[in-house]
Amino acid sequence: MSGTPPHPDAHEYPQHPQQPHHTQYAPYPPHWTYPYAPPPPPSTGPFAAPGGSSYAALARNGGQRVWRELGGTALLGAAGVVCMIALFVAAMLLADVFGIATADPDGEAVFADPIAEVALGLVSLGLAIPAVLLVVRWIQRRPAGTISSVTGRLRLGWLALCSGLALPVLGTQIGLLVWLLPGEGPDGTAAELFAPPALGTLLLSLAVVWLLVPFQAAAEEYLFRGWILQAFGAHLRTPWVGIAVGSVLFALAHGFGQWSGFALLLYSAAWYAWLTLRTGGLEAAIAHHMVNNLLAFTLAALADDLANDETAADAPWQALVLELVATPLYCLLVVKLAERREIRTVSS
Repeated sequence: MSGTPPHPDAHEYPQHPQQPHHTQYAPYPPHWTYPYAPPPPPSTGPFAAPGGSSYAALARNGGQRVWRELGGTALLGAAGVVCMIALFVAAMLLADVFGIATADPDGEAVFADPIAEVALGLVSLGLAIPAVLLVVRWIQRRPAGTISSVTGRLRLGWLALCSGLALPVLGTQIGLLVWLLPGEGPDGTAAELFAPPALGTLLLSLAVVWLLVPFQAAAEEYLFRGWILQAFGAHLRTPWVGIAVGSVLFALAHGFGQWSGFALLLYSAAWYAWLTLRTGGLEAAIAHHMVNNLLAFTLAALADDLANDETAADAPWQALVLELVATPLYCLLVVKLAERREIRTVSS
């Protein structure tokens, strides 16, 4: 029989008929670079810190870099300069449109009217809040609310409770200070008698103060107890470096006055930072700062003294003595209240 003999093992390996050749696959769409759908692009955040993180460590989210904190600080400084220039230009335009008198060009004030000048200063400081929130979100790539508290938001109910506690403490403190300061009262020892302005001026002054001071006080806390404390906390295990740096910068930001005023600012700033860590957020510090400034500006409005450019840096030694007792008293009371109400102090 002609032909090639079958292989001896052919019965063990049966031959299957060849399958017809398949047509070539159609080309993939040009935007595909993989056999299947392309992988999603890498996420850019925001990334939260691990659960159980303290307030100072909320920027330690795995993406922290020294350049982020340095760049964010520089950006905040630049934003402050830009905002001041923009506000100055806007103020000049408004003064021209509404006929508001401007101050002497050689002076430090922009407006001749002290109410308008105070409003401009408070607004310029309040703009630090959105600036800090944006830098936290886009530079540090974490939720913006994590600079408010460990819950990722500003706890308004807790802020209100702390404000209610701060009011009697600060009311007593400022009342004692007014009584202790020498002045021109009837007995020669009390503070100067109030000389309230016209009713319309007084109401306008109080409206401006009560509307804008909360934002000014909160902005300082977001910057000095929020950004600075967490910027150092992103790289250091101890929060005390951030507390020290933030407290010194807070005191310097109020200018140079008396030694007692600088010591008062440094002391209160350190307590604010400690309180922020113990309560897991800025609310308690904002409350004390806000109520303190509201009372001070309200007294200035009642005395028709809003044009006075003195700050806490000019505080006398009597104010420092009262601060040594009143501020820690408030902080310790708040911590006790936070423990009783089980206020969260670490992230979830």
